[in-house]
Amino acid sequence: MLVLSRKTKQRIVIGPDIELIVVAVSGDRVKLGFKAPHDVPIHREEVRRRLEAEEAEEAAQLREADGSQLPSSANLSAEG
Repeated sequence: MLVLSRKTKQRIVIGPDIELIVVAVSGDRVKLGFKAPHDVPIHREEVRRRLEAEEAEEAAQLREADGSQLPSSANLSAEG
């Protein structure tokens, strides 16, 4: 992990088109600003985890729906 120190209004550049700006520091809280292309998702960790859990749930529901439409092995013919 790279650890950098920055003061208010200083920036960190990530790759050619992502920029992190230290907007404010107050006590133990830091406000950060991000500039990035619209196709780059930027989320707080707890939001990312919730989104991943929702995606996993949707995938499980799709697998269940697909599985319920498949014929059971008892209904398959023994043709070869």
